[in-house]
Amino acid sequence: MTPQDQDESTGTATTEPGDDAPRAERSSEDQLVREGDIAGDYLERLLDILDFDGDIDLDVEAGRAVVSVDGGKDLEKLVGARGDVLEALQELTRLAVQQSTGSRNRLMLDVAGWRSQRRSELSDLGRTAAQEAKDTNRAQRLRPMTPFERKIVHDAVAAVGGVRSESEGEEPRRRVVVHPAG
Repeated sequence: MTPQDQDESTGTATTEPGDDAPRAERSSEDQLVREGDIAGDYLERLLDILDFDGDIDLDVEAGRAVVSVDGGKDLEKLVGARGDVLEALQELTRLAVQQSTGSRNRLMLDVAGWRSQRRSELSDLGRTAAQEAKDTNRAQRLRPMTPFERKIVHDAVAAVGGVRSESEGEEPRRRVVVHPAG
């Protein structure tokens, strides 16, 4: 019996127990897990070359492979000032995965918890700017940010009523502007 056969008495599709996800979703998740494995192997070799200690954790979140490297005292060197080294390392890791799979990917890399901590800080910044725009009825222009940072701020602003946000400018000087609604 295949995972999705037809019930002979009713002619309707049935699934076997434990087969909650459609095949396309499983296939997509399998591809993301494969991307994470390739990225993990690439980063493990890099850590060995650098003689850095670190534990690699692989996950799938929001339709993308997420790779985290934690545990070593030298890992902050892989983050750099304002995450610049982390952004470059993520791009190199994405390219290594692309070379292996032959397709583009949206892999996210976090080192020493920097992205998760930064996500929290940026959410607070977005909520604060939104409240300030609401209270003063004036647009709030934030400093230039990476696409990762801007997305988090936009999401935080979207959760506050009475304001809206947009990005303006050109990379690398692109910034979020929070406007009062109306």
